[in-house]
Amino acid sequence: MIGISDIEAAAQRIAPYVVRTPTVPSPGLTALLGVPVTAKLELLQHTGSFKARGAAAKLLSLSEAERAAGVVAVSGGNHGIALAVTAAALDVKATVVMPRTAPARSLALAEQAGASVRLTDGMDGAFDLAMRLRDEGLTLVHPFDDPVVVAGQGTVGLEFAENAGELTDVVVSIGGGGLIAGVAAALRARRPGVRVWGVETEGAEAMSAALRAGGPLPVPVSSLVTTLSAPSVCRLTYDHVSALVEEVLVVPDREAVRGCLDFAEHAKLWTEPAAGCLLPAARQVLARVGDGVRLGLVVCGGNAAPGDVTGWAERFGLL
Repeated sequence: MIGISDIEAAAQRIAPYVVRTPTVPSPGLTALLGVPVTAKLELLQHTGSFKARGAAAKLLSLSEAERAAGVVAVSGGNHGIALAVTAAALDVKATVVMPRTAPARSLALAEQAGASVRLTDGMDGAFDLAMRLRDEGLTLVHPFDDPVVVAGQGTVGLEFAENAGELTDVVVSIGGGGLIAGVAAALRARRPGVRVWGVETEGAEAMSAALRAGGPLPVPVSSLVTTLSAPSVCRLTYDHVSALVEEVLVVPDREAVRGCLDFAEHAKLWTEPAAGCLLPAARQVLARVGDGVRLGLVVCGGNAAPGDVTGWAERFGLL
């Protein structure tokens, strides 16, 4: 299990390479949900998502030989952007493997940062290709199955604990589980009374399926939320979630997209659906917990183009 000392060490190591993002009360979301809401704005991270933290932690931990060999990552979008940008800052050659369904903006940003981008027909194929490239000598920077990466993501929770007012419940999105594992570990150490809740979208249910099965297993992926669409979680993230997280909630893609519109209207934040799903999940938390909730939301990323969000909204009849 990741300890608070691991997270504190990661925070010190990555500080020159990441933004200490704002932690702010949201009057708009408070009015929308009817309870006090505080948001941790990881969408203002310099790569547009929290993923810069784990990427920086991992790259800074590599030996000179590993850096010289170059690194490879598999990504639905945000991890690839983060690795590409951080590797460029550290003068490390990076290869990013993404499914063809990844947002065009994510592909462009990774390429603009200097990474070599390889495309596959799906996320399973992306993981397979990344493993082959690792076997050929590149250093794998896994998006979540790595304690160094999880400790880096845990710095989100460390900052949230330090900067937020009173909280009772924190909601965190789940793809492979690296973010929620790190955040839950930090909050358990710094704010042990806070309940942590996870959220997935239908068709990207790797963690909830693992919890039902008693361990990680492959799952079919069909959600439009590619940044949450891991084909499975890993033992590392599963162990943290099963021990530290109250429940993993699942919401439809339509409600995740509606959440993006609500964030824009009520909080003046441009989010991607991986963050939009927080709002329908928050309503489920309120229904379960009842009175007295003081809610924290980890707004994990904003790397969605306007055309993508409006296209999804039109598809679901939300505009």
